Amino acid sequence: MEMEIEAEEEQAPMEPPKIHRLDDSVVNRIAAGEVIQRPVSAVKELVENSLDACSSSINVVVKDGGLKLIQVSDDGHGIRYEDLPILCERHTTSKLSTFEDLQSIKSMGFRGEALASMTYVAHVTVTTITKGQLHGYRVSYKDGVMEHEPKACATVKGTQIMVENLFYNMTARRKTLQNSADDYSKIVDVLSRFAIHHMNVSFSCRKHGAARADVNSVATISRIDAIRSVYGVSVARCLMKVEALDKDPSSSVFQMEGFISNSNYVAKKITMVLFINDRLVDCTALKRALEIVYAATLPKASKPFIYMAIILPPEHVDVNVHPTKREVSLLNQEIIIEKIQSVVESRLRSSNETQTFQEQAVKPTPSCQMVSSNDSNRNPSPSAGSKLQKVPVHKMVRTDSSDPAGRLHVYLQPESCGHLERNTSLTAIRQRRNPKETADLTSLQELIDEIDRNCHSGLLDIVRHCTYIGMADDVFALLQHDTHLYLANVVNLSKELMYQQVLRRFAHFNAIQISEPAPVKELIVLALKEGNLDPECSENVELNEKIAEMNMELLKQKADMIEEYFCIHIDKDGNLSRLPVILDQYTPDMDRVPEFVLCLGNDVDWEEEKKCLQVISAALGNFYAMHPPMLPNPSGDGLQFYQKRKPFRNPEERLSCSTGMSVCSWISTSLFKES
Repeated sequence: MEMEIEAEEEQAPMEPPKIHRLDDSVVNRIAAGEVIQRPVSAVKELVENSLDACSSSINVVVKDGGLKLIQVSDDGHGIRYEDLPILCERHTTSKLSTFEDLQSIKSMGFRGEALASMTYVAHVTVTTITKGQLHGYRVSYKDGVMEHEPKACATVKGTQIMVENLFYNMTARRKTLQNSADDYSKIVDVLSRFAIHHMNVSFSCRKHGAARADVNSVATISRIDAIRSVYGVSVARCLMKVEALDKDPSSSVFQMEGFISNSNYVAKKITMVLFINDRLVDCTALKRALEIVYAATLPKASKPFIYMAIILPPEHVDVNVHPTKREVSLLNQEIIIEKIQSVVESRLRSSNETQTFQEQAVKPTPSCQMVSSNDSNRNPSPSAGSKLQKVPVHKMVRTDSSDPAGRLHVYLQPESCGHLERNTSLTAIRQRRNPKETADLTSLQELIDEIDRNCHSGLLDIVRHCTYIGMADDVFALLQHDTHLYLANVVNLSKELMYQQVLRRFAHFNAIQISEPAPVKELIVLALKEGNLDPECSENVELNEKIAEMNMELLKQKADMIEEYFCIHIDKDGNLSRLPVILDQYTPDMDRVPEFVLCLGNDVDWEEEKKCLQVISAALGNFYAMHPPMLPNPSGDGLQFYQKRKPFRNPEERLSCSTGMSVCSWISTSLFKES
């Protein structure tokens, strides 16, 4: 009997649990974990806010994969002072007011959840200034509210948001994100995608404390240049343009343009960059459809690179379908995908008839240079060169990278440049190659090692940690370091900076396109006239013409080398059309171009590799240095690894003086004067 009672008690149903309201802090932390899933989610949200603020420059700094620090700075319109108290509250936004606004939303943010979510799982500090304000404001947030009143501070245009100690109060989440390298690569990938779509915005992304950015793009007018700067030349040269347009209201209304890889592109995984109405999103169905097309059309190149930008009427896109806005829902999605798939398939089939093979850069070895030198000594006559041309192509041996008869370019057809558009002003174009493609020259490494070896630790510490006070005159700047004041020679400092930048960026520069190519001969004549005491003398005019002609022919002969290593483009007609970017977003004084071209033609020792690279780098450093506009001869000689020589009157004179160049040492005491 007792056992039956116990069994009945065990079978008796349990009372249902009581439903209670969660505390707001618990609700917000749960929601934050959904919106900010990893550090890359926070970066994407902050960058999108910067783009909504009409920024032209966005800089991202990351530490420990974003767990220690995420810092996003922009030059947008800033945040109003009166909006700072509610900036990080949930569902506060400037993007919409009513639910109907969501049907025609064009901004990337709209919920007002991102910043609020970050404050619940990290420490957030905002520094901002709006147009017309004399100073900015800095304020810290925690759990959606300000920790203190906004403090006035000095700042630059725009907004800077710092997210520190991400997921400090979510132990389980933080433990799953210990691979900082993996998270940083995801952040770099997202910034790279934004950079090739938003061409009018400059992007940079680097690790905290790193000297070089892993993403570094400037505004450009060419999509292919943007792709080249971010993903490298090897990707850009394998792309072809695709376009699709449909204006039929009964089926679908959309416009698509993009670039897809051809049969020359081979990769281990697919790279698909998709923007719909300027939103970076994923579309699994479209991605799968394009993979099927490539697998059927180009089996050996079935992992393509795809960039697509699709524009639809805002009312045909539902953006509010994913917590992180990673996906959107499209009206007539199946029809749109089918039409895009058809366009891509047609483009691939039409391009599959031929395949282009690119030349590979071959590093010259010392033995090759010795053979070349010996051969040139044994065969100085012009007839020897003509005999080389008669050797059957399949028996030719490449012995010298600097000898036109031994270059791989001899066997290739030059590409036509007629399709390039000419800009009407100086335009920064991105031509940075993949660092893996950089020439590996021993002499270059020796020059860099000399810089590191001769580095003055005391001066380096001053420059790295100083506070800029202001200009004392046209040449000297006043700097504060610890308890000392220093006068720094800006001219000499900028020369040294530019020289080191040239060596560090060797062979993978960006470029400044000159709107109207300048004749090298006229530039040299102009530089010679400036140095003559009596420029009107007929004898001087004739001599200047002769010198200019000789130097122009020399630079035309060396055009391939200086373009490959220094991005200085001189065409076959002797016109200068492109200069390297030594420092991003900085343009040199173009009035100094004639003097620079004369230095290239007259002062460079082309026989010795190390000295040649050193002199060209120093000449670029002097050209790009900051020179006071009021002083024709600024104080201090600064960095000068060569001596200016009188222009040679004939080639024999150049040959006799080619090994007589002296090297001036860098004098650190010319940089600073302690005050």
